[in-house]
Amino acid sequence: MLAMLATAVTAQTGELLEYKQEIGGGLGLTSYIGDAGGGFLSRPGMMGTLLWRYNINPRMVIKANLGMGHVSGNTKDVFIPQDALSETPEGGLPAPVMRFGRNVIDFGVQFEFNFLGYGRGASYKGLSTWTPYILAGVGGTVATGGGGTAAGGLNIPLGVGFRYKVRPRLNIGLEWSVRFTTTDGIDDNGQRPALKDPYGISSGMFKNKDCYMLAFVFLTYDISPKYRKCNN
Repeated sequence: MLAMLATAVTAQTGELLEYKQEIGGGLGLTSYIGDAGGGFLSRPGMMGTLLWRYNINPRMVIKANLGMGHVSGNTKDVFIPQDALSETPEGGLPAPVMRFGRNVIDFGVQFEFNFLGYGRGASYKGLSTWTPYILAGVGGTVATGGGGTAAGGLNIPLGVGFRYKVRPRLNIGLEWSVRFTTTDGIDDNGQRPALKDPYGISSGMFKNKDCYMLAFVFLTYDISPKYRKCNN
């Protein structure tokens, strides 16, 4: 009986090779793209985010995030008319340089696809301790502060990332994504002429809306081990 018990304990320990979930967080930069200019890491602001991942299999992952960052911009290199409906050949007189700074709350769910089977331990499965991945999903954005009215809308995140398993249950990585939103109020500073729809052009779901980019380093820890039947 003692021999059988020892064998069972050894087999069970050897099966703890994969984990269902990860929890952790990230720290990085955010930058704005909209009517007040912006671009890749233009006037970057700090951001932090909490992460949760559910590993469907070594290549497919569902991830949820909740984060907050700061975005800012100005119209120094952008033409904003004082009156968008003036019907003059020049499109109106140029408005004074305007600036804004807003806090952005970002939350959502994304699907990640790993280009390599991600994991450690089961060598017969061809798992790799590192992999690049792509992501897409849906979420929400709320912008507050900066003298403007609070604004919110849906966002569609698209991005890429890289993950590396430092230890059997510890992961680090780098992720970059663009959030395409359905709101034009991220850059609202409460001034006139307004940065919200400054050209008087009708908007659609994602047409003439604000966007922002996230680039951060993350650290996650594996939880919820998967128990597998012994292959021996």
